[in-house]
Amino acid sequence: MEQEGDFRPVLRMIESDLGIQSANYKEDYLKRRVQSRMRMNGVQTYRDYLVLLRNNPTENEALKRGLTINVTKFWRDAPVFDAIRRDLIPELRRRKKTIRIWSAGCATGEEPYTLAIIAHEASVMNKDLKFIIFASDIDEEALTKAKEGIYHRKALENLSESQIRRHFTEKIDGKFEVKPHLREYVRFSRHDLMSGTPVTSHLDMVLCRNVTIYFTEHQKDELARMFAPALTEGGYYVIGKTEYLSRDFERLYEPVNPIQKIYRKKA
Repeated sequence: MEQEGDFRPVLRMIESDLGIQSANYKEDYLKRRVQSRMRMNGVQTYRDYLVLLRNNPTENEALKRGLTINVTKFWRDAPVFDAIRRDLIPELRRRKKTIRIWSAGCATGEEPYTLAIIAHEASVMNKDLKFIIFASDIDEEALTKAKEGIYHRKALENLSESQIRRHFTEKIDGKFEVKPHLREYVRFSRHDLMSGTPVTSHLDMVLCRNVTIYFTEHQKDELARMFAPALTEGGYYVIGKTEYLSRDFERLYEPVNPIQKIYRKKA
């Protein structure tokens, strides 16, 4: 059986070569992901896997994707997006002409494009209303896929047929491409949530969903602190259904829809 010390060099390489701050993740999570890659490569020990990482750039990229990947689809956790469309957007519309939203940890783009669908439908009803959706992730490959905006049918399974027809073009290979009118809303960029700085400011809504479940409690708290000054007064903070805000942040945020994990920045 390997000693704990055998895993430390792998952690150091994750930090130095992959640019991922391992201290911000639970060690058990990192071990599970590393061990998954070891099994795929038929490697038995951390030491042998470290040799593989040092000599195989392709495996470096595969491990990075394994550590940062988000499984996602359009309209994931539908009640959350229903609440955004039904409650949050109309409330913001009453006091805003331009609504600024950040999809933090956007993975391959399904979340920001879902927000773009909501934005487009709201704009059709309100011609003077504008939306800017900032979408960021640390994974360059995921961002490339997000910018391409091409998806398998399964990723669209939560959308109605009319939504698919309006917002996607079916390609010869059976995949679906996001139409230009949705792309116009979204601005993609690489951003590390561990950097301690937001991607922009004066935001009316931040979605950081199903990203922090692998973070340490300290890092979750740091993210909640970082988002607060980036939000405008009364701006919304939306987290994942299995995530929670600690009681320490009751002075910063108040619950708006506790079931859907939607909070509002306090005055």
